[in-house]
Amino acid sequence: MQTIDRNKLFVASCLALLVTSLSFGIRAGLLGTWGTQFNLDKSEMSTITATAFWGFPLAVIIGGMVVDIIGMKKLLVMAFVFHLAGILLTIFAGNFGSPYWALFISTLLIGIANGTVEAACNPLVTALYSDNKTTKLNHFHLWFPGGIVIGSLVVYFLGQKIAGTETISNWKMLVGLMLIPTVLYGYLFAKEKFPVTERVASGVSTASMYGALANPLFIFMIVCMFGTAITELFTGQWIGVLLNNVTTNALLILAVSTGVMVIGRAFAGPVVHRLAPQGVLLMSAILATLGLYILGHSSGNMVFVGALVFGMGVCYFWPTMLGFVSENLPKTGAVGLNLMGGAGMFAVSLYTMVMGGVYDNKIAAHLPAGADLKVYNSPEATEQMKAALAEANKTAGPEIINTTLILPVILVAAFAGLFFYMKNKNKAA
Repeated sequence: MQTIDRNKLFVASCLALLVTSLSFGIRAGLLGTWGTQFNLDKSEMSTITATAFWGFPLAVIIGGMVVDIIGMKKLLVMAFVFHLAGILLTIFAGNFGSPYWALFISTLLIGIANGTVEAACNPLVTALYSDNKTTKLNHFHLWFPGGIVIGSLVVYFLGQKIAGTETISNWKMLVGLMLIPTVLYGYLFAKEKFPVTERVASGVSTASMYGALANPLFIFMIVCMFGTAITELFTGQWIGVLLNNVTTNALLILAVSTGVMVIGRAFAGPVVHRLAPQGVLLMSAILATLGLYILGHSSGNMVFVGALVFGMGVCYFWPTMLGFVSENLPKTGAVGLNLMGGAGMFAVSLYTMVMGGVYDNKIAAHLPAGADLKVYNSPEATEQMKAALAEANKTAGPEIINTTLILPVILVAAFAGLFFYMKNKNKAA
């Protein structure tokens, strides 16, 4: 009889998350190229970007509701199919039909695949490592920033720029690289036997699980997830665009901030055990606030300092939010974990769409009176127009970062309250 090999399942889970994060890192590096090649404005680019964040909550919430019924293996087979379809459709964008709609649909498919991976792998990791959940969730989720680092560096070092522009000519090949880990994780999961979810193993009824979702502490964590997800993912996905005209190494800034996240999550165990999840979240919010402030008020090498501090801040947000819920609200089960992830991604999708329009308005406000942003952003734009657009972007990008700064400030207050609440609760217990 086949036994459960938790090491192989964990490795396959990390590969699946690597594909998820590569889609963020590579697409973040190619967003400007698509905008130029297909003449997309910031609003259209933000809609394409936000589509990944629509597909994610859709998949993660539905997946969370059915994972106990159909099992984690079937969900991961579905994730493999969606990843494969999304990557191939991205590669062929511009070869037929509207490039905008090809990128829109392919990003939606990849978002659904990413959400399905989270829907299956978060409860899989907690089931495999029920005695060390927050630490192992951090180890699993280090592959999200890890993939963004890899994806950013792939675009930076392997991307072949058209002379005199920031447009990357071999972007289809870069996207195609994601097929390698996709095929690997699909193969590994197909071979392995899976455990049941923690909720099923513990015998907690479905009614008790859904009832636990009404716990005020869980609702509070859902609301906080809106802020932590936007702070981390909106900034990470758009940092190359926002800071491209502030520094010549915007992609390296993304690599620095996410590289710090990889290291931090790899050594999460001692930090989590020393501070407890609620202490980690408070520390993270303080550092994220400081990091975003530096990013929005600096230029030159100080931007890298901001990226370093910001990476330290957002490092533990996502996995520690999930770990806190899993440890302190275990009856919420897989649905609780996946509602957290879905809520975070849904908030990011709405925020990204809104801020895309705000970004266009801020750029337009810094252009000459009566200027048409589409014309200034088109391949036919004159050198004078391009220079004016670059200056407008240089001012507008940090303004968007400073607008986002309010969120981690609110989180500092929220997590300070959580810290003292849990301290008093544990003392009473």
